[in-house]
Amino acid sequence: MKIERDIISQLAEWKDASIHKPVLIKGARQIGKTWVMHEFGRRCFKHVAEFNFDRVDELHSIFAGNKDINRIIKELSAISDVPIIPGETLIIFDEIQESEHALNCLKYFCEDAQEYHVVAAGSLLGVAVRKKSMTVPVGKVRIMRMYPMSFSEYLRAADLSIWEKISQISRIAELPELIFNKLMLEYRRYMVCGGMPEAALAMINNEGKGAVDNALQDILDMYELDFSKYASPIEVTRINAIWRSLPSQLSKENRKFVYNVVRSGARARDYEDALIWLEEAGLIYKVQDVSKPGIPLSAYCETNAFKVYASDCGLLRRMARIPAEAFVSDVSGFTEFKGAMAENAVLLSLIKQFDTQPYYWTSGNMAEVDFVVQMETEVVPIEVKAERNTKSKSLSVYNDKYKPNIRIRYSANNLKFSDGMLCCPLPMADFTHWLMNLANKL
Repeated sequence: MKIERDIISQLAEWKDASIHKPVLIKGARQIGKTWVMHEFGRRCFKHVAEFNFDRVDELHSIFAGNKDINRIIKELSAISDVPIIPGETLIIFDEIQESEHALNCLKYFCEDAQEYHVVAAGSLLGVAVRKKSMTVPVGKVRIMRMYPMSFSEYLRAADLSIWEKISQISRIAELPELIFNKLMLEYRRYMVCGGMPEAALAMINNEGKGAVDNALQDILDMYELDFSKYASPIEVTRINAIWRSLPSQLSKENRKFVYNVVRSGARARDYEDALIWLEEAGLIYKVQDVSKPGIPLSAYCETNAFKVYASDCGLLRRMARIPAEAFVSDVSGFTEFKGAMAENAVLLSLIKQFDTQPYYWTSGNMAEVDFVVQMETEVVPIEVKAERNTKSKSLSVYNDKYKPNIRIRYSANNLKFSDGMLCCPLPMADFTHWLMNLANKL
């Protein structure tokens, strides 16, 4: 079974545009970047010419000389199994972080040879660029950010009929009970496997929790090997310490990141680079506190107060060793972490849809709103509840103080909009942008 990835439609639009800057796909390891490039090429081009800088050492010398694109194309054609024809061949540069010359050469494809369609990607690209003091030719490439599979992508593969019904909603109203229950079932399954394609496919194909956990553990083990490959020995220790502390950080009622949870006596200045490393690797997201929901939100952030979330819920669950059964039955003591998992899932949905940095809001020790997001000229407060019980004073405190036009609450309840509050089922977080448009028409 193949899982349709949304980024392929973005690549198809790029192919048909009049200007073809080379595309640079950025994203964490094992999210399917290589598969996406090949699948896009298979669908949209007669030929796919792949050049992998990790596998073929001879490639490096081709780009180390002058940057004459005609010469480079001739040399690439000499080692390619398929013809390289403008408009008919997709050129793939995989593991491009291994060649600084190839990365820089994307600039000259943009300036001198836009008739060629070039797509590049690399493992830990941000980390490699920083470590080797490489530069990405800003303005000469189109950067596309790729993420683990969203729940929407998962649902489309797991239950197409439910996905079609949800994606065709034309008004905000309660979903029929049958559809809502099926939606919640697939959401619980997704929270077990997450968005890593191998684990998600194991879940969709009903291969069992063992296959899902093995796939996730393999990825976690690979990530820790990457730490050693791309970081100095002292950095490796600190990166590992932060990475392994994520479940403990998120299991607290107050999820603010605390360095003492990483290691007793740990100081911010000693671990800042490790946090940046994990961010650049695409493995974590920092969500900073704002003192006031003003525009732009970045002007009001408190740099010393932040939360850290994982880039994938399945990996987070596996790191925390939460059994799959916890998502299908009531398990004592799981309440706090279940709430953290729900927050993590919503955050990933918001980042992908709005391509903006979410923050969170606090008012001393009185109230805390899980997320605030700037949507054009509107700052929208967002509350996340893992279950049906939505009692909370924080959103009310925020509403009384700032009187936003619209508020969002995600929970295990059905869809509803009333008095400026969009009550959205957790599985529909990926459809927030569409639901906001519907709510604004009311």
